[in-house]
Amino acid sequence: MARTTRIVIVGGGYVGMYTALRLQKKLRRGEADITVIDPQSHMTYQPFLPEAAAGSIEPRHVVVPLRRVLRQCHHVNGRVTAISHEKREVSVDLVSGTATTIGYDVLVVAPGSVARTLPVPGLAERGIAFKTVGEAIYLRNHVLSRLDAAANTTDPRMRRKLLTFLVVGGGYAGIEALAELADMARHASKYYENVNREDIRWVLVEASARIMPEVGPTLGRYTVERLLDADIEVNLDTRVLSMVDGHVELDDGQSFDADTIIWTAGVKPSPMLEQTDLPRDARGRVDCTAMLQVVGMPDVFSAGDCASVPDLSKDDPEARTSPSAQHAVRQAKVLADNLVAHIRGRKLTEYRHSYAGSVASLGLYKGVAEIYGIKLRGIVAWFMHRTYHVSRMPTWNRRIRIVFDWTGALVLGREVVALGQIHEPRAEFSRVAGPPQPKPLPAENATAPTEAVQQKVSSGA
Repeated sequence: MARTTRIVIVGGGYVGMYTALRLQKKLRRGEADITVIDPQSHMTYQPFLPEAAAGSIEPRHVVVPLRRVLRQCHHVNGRVTAISHEKREVSVDLVSGTATTIGYDVLVVAPGSVARTLPVPGLAERGIAFKTVGEAIYLRNHVLSRLDAAANTTDPRMRRKLLTFLVVGGGYAGIEALAELADMARHASKYYENVNREDIRWVLVEASARIMPEVGPTLGRYTVERLLDADIEVNLDTRVLSMVDGHVELDDGQSFDADTIIWTAGVKPSPMLEQTDLPRDARGRVDCTAMLQVVGMPDVFSAGDCASVPDLSKDDPEARTSPSAQHAVRQAKVLADNLVAHIRGRKLTEYRHSYAGSVASLGLYKGVAEIYGIKLRGIVAWFMHRTYHVSRMPTWNRRIRIVFDWTGALVLGREVVALGQIHEPRAEFSRVAGPPQPKPLPAENATAPTEAVQQKVSSGA
């Protein structure tokens, strides 16, 4: 009887979930034992985070519950701290607070990426990234709460700070988050008596000379024009020098106060990879072949943001695929098929994908797209963006829910309710359940001693 192959998948994101999902369909019963390790019990479809933050999609609908989808897999909720291929062991800190090691025969390394930070003073204290559904929910509530606070202050300096929002990074994530949140804030301002859309200031800072290089220079310039038309300040070839206490200083001499700083200045591979014996390139990504095998380790596969995969669609032999959701989904399919072929002793195939195009949303009914060289703008591009991403969303369950969300928003309007209390759920209970505070003295009793002392001093004099 053939021995069951132990497959361990590190990461439950794009690559991890899609790989496990396909393995469930391809592998025969008893052929392999699949274990998925991730701190979260869900996969987040990140391209929909901007719309979730803007209230167009329910946040729960942009995540896929792993246990529901991967019913034939074992699930370990924990954070991988180290990988030793020499021992064929994965070290895991479980969410329960204990640590363990898990052995494997075949390993899939897909921990993804984290926000790339820079040594900017104040960034760690004031910045927030845009990679998780929690961050999207927080930013939505935070932006709306700034409008509430500004509507209730008479200090003009504080008001300007509250209504100033800074986005650092002009890639897909930064532009789409900026456009959707700015749209939401402008829409919400209609319900405030003393906050006008002209009072709200959105600032984009990008270190390079262009934004969204994936869509090409023509659509990049068009995007800048649309942002400027929406009264969004665009600063290209500009860097942030400091943001201590919300006081932002740029290298072009500008300085202003901002109470909201969104950091989307690129990504880097998971720091966990530093605690492994896997080969990595100069950027810290796992060095892979075109078959998505780790170089020199035929029993280890990798793909996605953490992997350096040759881009066979280009003539440059040094070209590597970009860290994007589109590549992650396509690579996961090839990875799963190659893993099955590896177990069964068959020939592996190379990952090769020709560029089909890019789509991006610039807010409600606005977008840019380039499909097979055809450039699209406005509502057509926006529709293409929604159509493409809903088709990539895993499971019909989530696709139907998202379409219902869009339909409801179209008929009933955009939702602009802030639920900031979810970030401090015990604050109100702690206030009422805490120790009783001493009661202040009545005014007449409080002043009596003072008067008595004054009378005594006067008589003594």
